[in-house]
Amino acid sequence: MILQGKRVTLPSAPVVHKQFEANARTAPDAVAVVWANRQVTYAELDAKANRFAHFLAARGHGRGAKVGVCLDYSIDMLVAILGTLKAGAAYVPFDPAYPAARLQLLLGQVPDLALIVASPATAGMVESAGIEVIDLEQLSDHLAGLPATGPDVDVTGDDVCYAVFTSGSTGTPKLTAVRHEGWFNLMNWLKLEYGLHSGSNNLVVSAFGFDLSQRALMTPLFCGATQYLLASRNFDAMMAYRILTEHEIRVVHCASSTLYLLVDWETARGGDALARLDYVLFGGEALKVERLTDWARREGNTCTLLHQYGVAECTDVATSYDLADYRPGEHDIPPVGKPAYNTEIHLLDEDLRGVAPGEQGEICIAGASVGAGYLNAGPENQKFTTIEIDGEPRRVYRTGDRGCVTEAGDLIVLGRIDAQVKVRGMRIDPTDIERALARLGGVREAAVVVTYTDSGEAELTAFIVPVGDDLAADDVRTGLLKTLPRNMVPARFLNIPRLPLSPHGKVDRAALVDVFRKQYAGSGTAA
Repeated sequence: MILQGKRVTLPSAPVVHKQFEANARTAPDAVAVVWANRQVTYAELDAKANRFAHFLAARGHGRGAKVGVCLDYSIDMLVAILGTLKAGAAYVPFDPAYPAARLQLLLGQVPDLALIVASPATAGMVESAGIEVIDLEQLSDHLAGLPATGPDVDVTGDDVCYAVFTSGSTGTPKLTAVRHEGWFNLMNWLKLEYGLHSGSNNLVVSAFGFDLSQRALMTPLFCGATQYLLASRNFDAMMAYRILTEHEIRVVHCASSTLYLLVDWETARGGDALARLDYVLFGGEALKVERLTDWARREGNTCTLLHQYGVAECTDVATSYDLADYRPGEHDIPPVGKPAYNTEIHLLDEDLRGVAPGEQGEICIAGASVGAGYLNAGPENQKFTTIEIDGEPRRVYRTGDRGCVTEAGDLIVLGRIDAQVKVRGMRIDPTDIERALARLGGVREAAVVVTYTDSGEAELTAFIVPVGDDLAADDVRTGLLKTLPRNMVPARFLNIPRLPLSPHGKVDRAALVDVFRKQYAGSGTAA
């Protein structure tokens, strides 16, 4: 089974920062970035980035080099990113919101890191790596003496533009590399398909280390719009909503769980800033559509919700679906839509052969978005493989996700192949249980994790955020048994006020396991 996105011809050199430079020439005085009551124009940002690119080139950090960026959201962050791209190098985000131990682990996973751009507030987090750490503010006098024009560097679509960390089954973070062609293709698709333009101002609400944040940072600059940045290291719903209210923001990219928080904030206060947006592009985890239904149906809500699917290894987004088209009676799981431009979705069986229409298969991605592979992994690179389609070899990435295709040609993601766990001899996908819980009355949202008894036996624990009062275990269990077999009903239920989120804005399942360890053993907190 194959889903084929629209084929669109790209420039001979599909290089992301060249589009930014074209916007700087066309509208030099337009505002490029707003942060903490400061702003820079396109011309000013372009000049600053050019000077940093010359700085890197003078150090020999050009094509093929990797430059670490450990900065809070700021104008300097975009100077560092654009300057790195202009030099022909690739940037690697080191999120200062991460715990120190996590940052140290990530630093050890980057082969041949040239240097790290940091600030006085973040330099101490990365200085133990033994790599040169520079501060753009301290270098300001030196940078001011460098040319404000771009360096003469021949960057191609095959060159790596950035590399982000993604967790792997081995427990060691994998560093996956994205090519300019894939990143350009993604933003070109967003611009053309959804009509993004110079007025499509954006607010970044996700953490810097997230793959989603890379396109959130660059898409407005690709379209000639203004990028708004939070003056906060961690997501702050109150601050984000205030900026949405006070400025002409039109677009937000975020994880599903972050969208729920923004919707809750707006609903509780009777506002309409979120409802007045042009687009929210979201995804990254199984959608709890019940969290959005009432808000989305409010009178006067003109915001288009684009439910998207993709992986970091393939430039973040592969498919997109307008949630307004979703009819719960047709499918239990909201689709993630059709492929982006120059992108193919293949559903394959275990032998990498296409499955028949209507059948489930592993979701594999082909086309312009497929990345350059992992920079720090050996066997894991086997997920990037080649299959033969109509007698032609096609490079694909095996996502490890299960999927099927609707009669309308929309992709549905059914869950992770490797997320299935064996409980009492039966293989179970916890996501299926979460969906069933979300449909029960009184359940605001829920997450299911695998826990273990003292004897080491695997079992399921459900964490429930109730709409009102805590829910009784017997009532929840009885409700689940109406739709699920007994072996899929969790062994215990815990009521909690909210689901913890990771810095990326997704449900933090490791934190839930910690909650279980602390609360179990007769603490009285189980439902």
